[in-house]
Amino acid sequence: MLKILSKRELVPQIYEMVVHAPDVAAKAMPGHFVIVMADEVGERIPLTIADYNRDAGTVTLVLMKVGVSSTKISRLQEGDLLYALIGPLGHPSEMENFGTVIMVAGGVGTAPIYPIAKMLHEKGNHVITIQGARNADLLFWADKIASVSDEHIITTDDGSAGRKALVTEPLREILEHRKDEIGCIWTIGPAIMMKFCALTTQPFGVKTVASLNTIMIDGTGMCGGCRCTVGGETKFTCCDGPEFDAHLIDWDSVMKRQQIYKHEEKCSLDRYVEIWQNQ
Repeated sequence: MLKILSKRELVPQIYEMVVHAPDVAAKAMPGHFVIVMADEVGERIPLTIADYNRDAGTVTLVLMKVGVSSTKISRLQEGDLLYALIGPLGHPSEMENFGTVIMVAGGVGTAPIYPIAKMLHEKGNHVITIQGARNADLLFWADKIASVSDEHIITTDDGSAGRKALVTEPLREILEHRKDEIGCIWTIGPAIMMKFCALTTQPFGVKTVASLNTIMIDGTGMCGGCRCTVGGETKFTCCDGPEFDAHLIDWDSVMKRQQIYKHEEKCSLDRYVEIWQNQ
């Protein structure tokens, strides 16, 4: 019974859902994801587990409404059932006491950053989180992020919240002054943001991990749809990742593959909206 226990719109087009899924919650770890289907004819789409409660048997999902499948899921209400929620999948994040870590979250990437930062904080790390958004209206979970961070830096493109800057600016400044303190860096968000975070940290030689949000179908490594190039080798995000060394990822290839079905996705969404409005 994959019942949606609560649902709310965090910011425009981004939704939080708490789902009763005790089997998934029992094994979930930071970095894991699930494959979700809204109905029996829906696509299988990957969503990172943004939080979990083993005692309550729940997992928290955060999704951005973009195409048909995410729109279908966003239209579900409290008490409705998901057709499928499969997981946890992928490899969990590496958890140890690195000393000081930096978490760089961009946009909806705030959600998957949270459980990683939370566990790293519980393991005694000094957690610095840089949370970025285009503007204040798109900033969410700032209080949750602050609660698991020793230092919390907010940036917005227009300066409507926190500092007017891209996330790479405070990231570079911290590394320039405190490089020897930093044991590891995580970056999760739009691919272009993660690419430039990797370019920012590479000259400093600090280990940097990125979580890829590639196109995915089955989530078990059989279809090959989520393939990416890491260190010159072909990897599958679903079973080899989703986290990889950000300095070894072929970012241009990742971004190109993310756009491969852009036209088809738009046509499908336009048709879905037309049918829905005429019902």
